[in-house]
Amino acid sequence: MLMEEAFHMSVGETGVGRVVRRTAELMRAGTEPRSVGAIPLEIVQKYINEWATASYDLFGGEDSSNAATYFASGLKGRYNEIDDKRFSDHLALDAAYDLALIEGGRTTHKEIPLRRAMNAVLLDDYVEDCRRGLARWNKILAEAGLNERLTLPSTRFNRHVGAYAEASTDPQGHPIDPAVRAAKLQDWLPTAADTEYVRSCMIPVTEPGKVAGWVAPPTRGFGGKPLDFEYVLFH
Repeated sequence: MLMEEAFHMSVGETGVGRVVRRTAELMRAGTEPRSVGAIPLEIVQKYINEWATASYDLFGGEDSSNAATYFASGLKGRYNEIDDKRFSDHLALDAAYDLALIEGGRTTHKEIPLRRAMNAVLLDDYVEDCRRGLARWNKILAEAGLNERLTLPSTRFNRHVGAYAEASTDPQGHPIDPAVRAAKLQDWLPTAADTEYVRSCMIPVTEPGKVAGWVAPPTRGFGGKPLDFEYVLFH
């Protein structure tokens, strides 16, 4: 399963990278991406904010008795738990995890038993994996000579599960007034207008060797085939 999920991460990273590359090419040439049906970086950032935070919720609560039970039963482990160089203690009976909480608009800290924090530990590793993908997208922008950079939202932002469920923060995880958050959400998450614009860009391109105007061509064809290879025959 881990290999399958790694494949999914790779496919997503490559696909978004091609979108970013196309937008970067246009910006470097002085062309406004919207004028040619490409995806502006601000919309890319909004979707990163939305889908990254949605995936954070899939790990479950940061303080979880179920996680402790599953770890004790051998059904849950930390990333690369089998590596003795990474983890000398595979029982996790005595260690604790420092969990930052938001209470009364302020950040506080609470130590919880490590076994109960296994979801949080796995989420931390996932975030690091996401950062590596983001670094590759930002490398595309840097190579294009652009100053703009994409960012990964905090695990405290836009959460609906766990310790930060419904917490009022900005994308960097800083506590803010709920009214300010409500007013700024349209700048941080995709709006109905953003969704409609992206849909309007989804124009089919079926000619071999051609790609849609909002995505850069792949660096090579699938299976080593040339880019104009007819993978699908239309009748």
